[in-house]
Amino acid sequence: MAPVERLVTTSAVSARMSKQKSRNTGIEMALRKILHAAGFRYRVHRRPVKGVRREADLVFGPSRVAVFVDGCFWHGCPEHGTWPKNNADYWRTKIETNRRRDANTDALLLEAGWLSVRIWEHEASDVAASRVIETVQERRPH
Repeated sequence: MAPVERLVTTSAVSARMSKQKSRNTGIEMALRKILHAAGFRYRVHRRPVKGVRREADLVFGPSRVAVFVDGCFWHGCPEHGTWPKNNADYWRTKIETNRRRDANTDALLLEAGWLSVRIWEHEASDVAASRVIETVQERRPH
């Protein structure tokens, strides 16, 4: 395994990046609140499929729907993603690797009979919740 590249950064940037939440973000909490109020129940931060080391933000077991709330920076949002100038090669590689992993996760879940719903952090929570509700209802077992 290759050694991890030491990034050239400032203490201010380092402090800001260390405060970035990976769980229970604002959009994730707003989405959960709307879905719960609408009567939907789900598991939080679970692996939908045994043996697949990928964790979804919300898991609707009976419907086999896994919801991922993706950050615009970390997942390369086409609308809001940015390419940093400092350590540009590192960040391009990191973000592109995340995108490939997301696509692979979606494919692995689909192969196992699950559907991934991807929500960008910039999406309005009510619009995102409507999309999740529609998907879960369509896939509910009869």
